[in-house]
Amino acid sequence: MRHLAASAVLVSTLLIGCADSVDNRTRLSIFAASSLTDAFQELASEFEAQNPDVALELAFAGSQILSLQIEQGGPFDLFASANERHVQRLVDGGYVHPPQIIAATDLVLVIPTDNPAGLETFQDLPKASRIVVGNEFAPIGSYTHEILERATAELGASFGSAVRRRITSMESNVRLVRAKVELGEADAALVYRPDALSSSRVLAIPIPEVWNVSARFPVAVSTQTDHETEAARFLRFLASPKARETLKEHGFVRIS
Repeated sequence: MRHLAASAVLVSTLLIGCADSVDNRTRLSIFAASSLTDAFQELASEFEAQNPDVALELAFAGSQILSLQIEQGGPFDLFASANERHVQRLVDGGYVHPPQIIAATDLVLVIPTDNPAGLETFQDLPKASRIVVGNEFAPIGSYTHEILERATAELGASFGSAVRRRITSMESNVRLVRAKVELGEADAALVYRPDALSSSRVLAIPIPEVWNVSARFPVAVSTQTDHETEAARFLRFLASPKARETLKEHGFVRIS
Protein backbone atom coordinates (compact mmCIF):
# COMPACT_ATOMS: atom_id res chain seq x y z
CA MET A 1 0.00 0.00 0.00
CA ARG A 2 2.92 2.35 0.65
CA HIS A 3 4.08 1.63 -2.88
CA LEU A 4 0.65 2.63 -4.19
CA ALA A 5 0.79 5.88 -2.28
CA ALA A 6 4.22 6.67 -3.66
CA SER A 7 2.95 5.93 -7.13
CA ALA A 8 0.04 8.27 -6.61
CA VAL A 9 2.36 11.09 -5.62
CA LEU A 10 4.36 10.50 -8.78
CA VAL A 11 1.24 10.44 -10.95
CA SER A 12 0.02 13.67 -9.39
CA THR A 13 3.38 15.33 -9.91
CA LEU A 14 3.49 14.33 -13.56
CA LEU A 15 -0.10 15.17 -14.50
CA ILE A 16 -0.85 18.34 -12.58
CA GLY A 17 -0.88 21.38 -14.84
CA CYS A 18 1.80 24.03 -15.01
CA ALA A 19 1.05 25.72 -11.69
CA ASP A 20 3.85 28.27 -11.99
CA SER A 21 2.17 29.84 -15.01
CA VAL A 22 -1.14 30.69 -13.34
CA ASP A 23 0.09 33.89 -11.63
CA ASN A 24 -2.42 35.08 -9.05
CA ARG A 25 -5.31 32.82 -10.04
CA THR A 26 -6.78 30.53 -7.40
CA ARG A 27 -5.41 27.04 -7.91
CA LEU A 28 -7.99 24.31 -7.49
CA SER A 29 -6.48 20.83 -7.17
CA ILE A 30 -8.67 18.03 -8.51
CA PHE A 31 -7.93 14.33 -8.07
CA ALA A 32 -9.85 12.39 -10.74
CA ALA A 33 -10.26 8.78 -11.80
CA SER A 34 -8.33 7.78 -14.91
CA SER A 35 -11.56 7.18 -16.83
CA LEU A 36 -12.37 10.89 -16.52
CA THR A 37 -9.14 12.03 -18.16
CA ASP A 38 -10.48 13.16 -21.54
CA ALA A 39 -13.76 14.55 -20.26
CA PHE A 40 -12.19 16.47 -17.37
CA GLN A 41 -9.43 17.94 -19.53
CA GLU A 42 -12.10 19.38 -21.81
CA LEU A 43 -14.28 20.44 -18.88
CA ALA A 44 -11.29 22.17 -17.28
CA SER A 45 -10.72 24.26 -20.41
CA GLU A 46 -14.40 25.19 -20.54
CA PHE A 47 -14.50 26.09 -16.83
CA GLU A 48 -11.33 28.19 -16.96
CA ALA A 49 -12.67 30.08 -19.98
CA GLN A 50 -15.75 30.98 -17.94
CA ASN A 51 -13.79 31.56 -14.72
CA PRO A 52 -10.50 33.31 -15.57
CA ASP A 53 -9.70 33.78 -11.87
CA VAL A 54 -9.36 30.01 -11.31
CA ALA A 55 -6.75 27.53 -12.57
CA LEU A 56 -7.59 23.84 -12.35
CA GLU A 57 -4.77 21.41 -11.57
CA LEU A 58 -5.75 17.89 -12.58
CA ALA A 59 -4.18 14.66 -11.32
CA PHE A 60 -5.42 11.35 -12.76
CA ALA A 61 -4.92 7.84 -11.37
CA GLY A 62 -6.95 4.86 -10.16
CA SER A 63 -9.62 5.91 -7.66
CA GLN A 64 -8.19 3.56 -5.04
CA ILE A 65 -4.73 5.11 -5.38
CA LEU A 66 -6.05 8.66 -5.13
CA SER A 67 -8.22 7.86 -2.11
CA LEU A 68 -5.20 6.32 -0.38
CA GLN A 69 -3.16 9.41 -1.14
CA ILE A 70 -5.93 11.55 0.38
CA GLU A 71 -5.94 9.43 3.53
CA GLN A 72 -2.19 9.89 3.80
CA GLY A 73 -2.45 13.67 3.65
CA GLY A 74 -2.17 14.46 -0.04
CA PRO A 75 -3.37 18.04 -0.67
CA PHE A 76 -6.47 18.37 -2.86
CA ASP A 77 -9.68 20.37 -3.18
CA LEU A 78 -12.00 17.95 -4.99
CA PHE A 79 -12.01 14.21 -5.62
CA ALA A 80 -13.84 12.64 -8.57
CA SER A 81 -14.08 8.87 -8.23
CA ALA A 82 -15.11 6.06 -10.57
CA ASN A 83 -17.26 4.50 -7.86
CA GLU A 84 -19.08 5.51 -4.69
CA ARG A 85 -17.33 3.10 -2.33
CA HIS A 86 -14.01 4.95 -2.23
CA VAL A 87 -15.70 8.31 -1.70
CA GLN A 88 -17.97 6.99 1.06
CA ARG A 89 -14.93 5.73 2.94
CA LEU A 90 -13.48 9.24 2.77
CA VAL A 91 -16.80 10.74 3.90
CA ASP A 92 -16.82 8.36 6.86
CA GLY A 93 -13.24 9.34 7.67
CA GLY A 94 -14.02 13.05 7.59
CA TYR A 95 -11.82 13.79 4.59
CA VAL A 96 -14.57 14.95 2.21
CA HIS A 97 -18.11 16.27 2.31
CA PRO A 98 -20.98 14.11 0.97
CA PRO A 99 -20.54 13.83 -2.81
CA GLN A 100 -22.51 14.91 -5.83
CA ILE A 101 -23.06 12.24 -8.51
CA ILE A 102 -22.15 13.89 -11.80
CA ALA A 103 -22.49 11.07 -14.32
CA ALA A 104 -22.68 7.37 -14.99
CA THR A 105 -21.71 4.96 -17.73
CA ASP A 106 -21.62 1.26 -18.52
CA LEU A 107 -18.83 -1.09 -19.59
CA VAL A 108 -17.98 -2.55 -22.99
CA LEU A 109 -15.66 -5.27 -24.22
CA VAL A 110 -12.74 -3.89 -26.22
CA ILE A 111 -10.59 -5.78 -28.70
CA PRO A 112 -7.66 -4.84 -30.96
CA THR A 113 -8.69 -3.51 -34.37
CA ASP A 114 -7.35 -6.65 -36.06
CA ASN A 115 -9.35 -8.83 -33.62
CA PRO A 116 -6.91 -11.77 -33.47
CA ALA A 117 -9.27 -13.90 -31.36
CA GLY A 118 -12.17 -13.42 -33.75
CA LEU A 119 -14.57 -12.17 -31.08
CA GLU A 120 -18.00 -11.00 -32.26
CA THR A 121 -20.05 -10.96 -29.05
CA PHE A 122 -19.38 -10.74 -25.33
CA GLN A 123 -20.30 -14.41 -25.08
CA ASP A 124 -17.26 -15.15 -27.26
CA LEU A 125 -14.91 -13.92 -24.51
CA PRO A 126 -13.58 -17.42 -23.64
CA LYS A 127 -12.15 -17.61 -27.18
CA ALA A 128 -9.60 -14.94 -26.25
CA SER A 129 -6.17 -16.25 -25.30
CA ARG A 130 -5.16 -13.13 -23.34
CA ILE A 131 -7.67 -11.18 -21.26
CA VAL A 132 -6.77 -8.13 -19.15
CA VAL A 133 -8.90 -6.84 -16.27
CA GLY A 134 -8.65 -4.31 -13.47
CA ASN A 135 -7.33 -5.55 -10.14
CA GLU A 136 -9.60 -6.12 -7.14
CA PHE A 137 -8.84 -2.71 -5.61
CA ALA A 138 -9.69 -0.67 -8.72
CA PRO A 139 -13.30 0.26 -9.54
CA ILE A 140 -12.92 -1.14 -13.06
CA GLY A 141 -11.86 -4.44 -11.50
CA SER A 142 -14.87 -4.51 -9.18
CA TYR A 143 -17.28 -3.76 -12.02
CA THR A 144 -15.65 -6.37 -14.25
CA HIS A 145 -15.96 -9.01 -11.53
CA GLU A 146 -19.64 -8.16 -11.09
CA ILE A 147 -20.34 -8.49 -14.82
CA LEU A 148 -18.49 -11.78 -15.10
CA GLU A 149 -20.37 -13.16 -12.10
CA ARG A 150 -23.71 -12.22 -13.66
CA ALA A 151 -22.77 -13.70 -17.02
CA THR A 152 -21.47 -16.88 -15.42
CA ALA A 153 -24.71 -17.34 -13.49
CA GLU A 154 -26.61 -17.45 -16.79
CA LEU A 155 -24.06 -18.94 -19.19
CA GLY A 156 -22.73 -21.56 -16.81
CA ALA A 157 -19.64 -22.22 -14.71
CA SER A 158 -17.63 -23.19 -17.79
CA PHE A 159 -17.86 -19.60 -19.07
CA GLY A 160 -16.48 -18.15 -15.85
CA SER A 161 -13.71 -20.70 -15.43
CA ALA A 162 -12.61 -20.31 -19.07
CA VAL A 163 -12.42 -16.53 -18.73
CA ARG A 164 -10.48 -16.72 -15.46
CA ARG A 165 -7.91 -19.09 -16.98
CA ARG A 166 -7.25 -16.59 -19.75
CA ILE A 167 -6.64 -13.55 -17.57
CA THR A 168 -3.00 -12.63 -18.10
CA SER A 169 -2.82 -9.28 -16.30
CA MET A 170 -4.64 -7.26 -13.62
CA GLU A 171 -4.07 -3.51 -13.82
CA SER A 172 -4.56 -0.66 -11.34
CA ASN A 173 -6.69 1.58 -13.56
CA VAL A 174 -8.79 1.43 -16.70
CA ARG A 175 -6.29 3.29 -18.90
CA LEU A 176 -3.67 0.65 -18.18
CA VAL A 177 -6.23 -2.04 -18.99
CA ARG A 178 -7.03 -0.38 -22.32
CA ALA A 179 -3.35 0.15 -23.12
CA LYS A 180 -2.72 -3.61 -23.08
CA VAL A 181 -5.29 -4.02 -25.86
CA GLU A 182 -4.01 -1.01 -27.80
CA LEU A 183 -0.46 -2.40 -27.73
CA GLY A 184 -1.57 -5.84 -28.92
CA GLU A 185 -0.68 -7.41 -25.57
CA ALA A 186 -4.24 -8.58 -24.95
CA ASP A 187 -7.05 -9.99 -27.08
CA ALA A 188 -9.82 -8.46 -24.97
CA ALA A 189 -10.57 -6.36 -21.91
CA LEU A 190 -13.51 -4.74 -20.16
CA VAL A 191 -13.41 -0.94 -19.92
CA TYR A 192 -15.80 1.95 -19.43
CA ARG A 193 -17.63 3.09 -22.56
CA PRO A 194 -15.83 6.51 -22.59
CA ASP A 195 -12.43 4.77 -22.66
CA ALA A 196 -13.47 2.76 -25.71
CA LEU A 197 -14.85 5.83 -27.50
CA SER A 198 -11.68 7.85 -26.98
CA SER A 199 -9.32 5.32 -28.60
CA SER A 200 -8.96 4.65 -32.32
CA ARG A 201 -6.87 1.55 -31.58
CA VAL A 202 -9.65 -0.57 -30.12
CA LEU A 203 -13.05 -1.81 -31.23
CA ALA A 204 -15.96 -2.00 -28.82
CA ILE A 205 -18.34 -4.92 -28.40
CA PRO A 206 -21.46 -4.27 -26.29
CA ILE A 207 -22.12 -6.20 -23.12
CA PRO A 208 -25.74 -7.37 -22.77
CA GLU A 209 -27.65 -5.00 -20.54
CA VAL A 210 -28.84 -7.82 -18.28
CA TRP A 211 -25.23 -8.43 -17.19
CA ASN A 212 -23.89 -4.88 -17.43
CA VAL A 213 -23.52 -2.37 -14.60
CA SER A 214 -24.08 1.34 -14.14
CA ALA A 215 -20.83 2.88 -12.96
CA ARG A 216 -21.61 6.09 -11.06
CA PHE A 217 -19.09 8.92 -10.72
CA PRO A 218 -19.27 11.03 -7.54
CA VAL A 219 -17.37 14.26 -6.89
CA ALA A 220 -16.67 15.39 -3.33
CA VAL A 221 -15.09 18.52 -1.87
CA SER A 222 -12.31 18.28 0.69
CA THR A 223 -13.25 19.19 4.25
CA GLN A 224 -9.86 20.94 4.50
CA THR A 225 -10.00 23.03 1.34
CA ASP A 226 -9.11 26.70 1.51
CA HIS A 227 -11.12 27.31 -1.67
CA GLU A 228 -14.69 26.44 -0.76
CA THR A 229 -16.16 29.15 -2.98
CA GLU A 230 -14.23 28.07 -6.07
CA ALA A 231 -14.88 24.37 -5.38
CA ALA A 232 -18.62 25.05 -5.10
CA ARG A 233 -18.43 27.00 -8.35
CA PHE A 234 -16.85 24.04 -10.12
CA LEU A 235 -19.53 21.69 -8.76
CA ARG A 236 -22.23 24.02 -10.10
CA PHE A 237 -20.45 24.07 -13.44
CA LEU A 238 -20.49 20.25 -13.56
CA ALA A 239 -24.28 20.42 -13.24
CA SER A 240 -24.62 22.95 -16.07
CA PRO A 241 -26.05 22.14 -19.54
CA LYS A 242 -22.62 22.78 -21.10
CA ALA A 243 -20.85 20.31 -18.82
CA ARG A 244 -23.69 17.83 -19.25
CA GLU A 245 -23.27 17.94 -23.02
CA THR A 246 -19.49 17.51 -22.75
CA LEU A 247 -19.90 14.46 -20.52
CA LYS A 248 -22.45 13.01 -22.95
CA GLU A 249 -20.05 13.48 -25.88
CA HIS A 250 -17.44 11.47 -23.97
CA GLY A 251 -19.82 8.57 -23.35
CA PHE A 252 -21.18 9.47 -19.93
CA VAL A 253 -24.84 9.75 -18.96
CA ARG A 254 -25.86 12.63 -16.73
CA ILE A 255 -27.45 11.71 -13.39
CA SER A 256 -30.35 14.01 -12.46
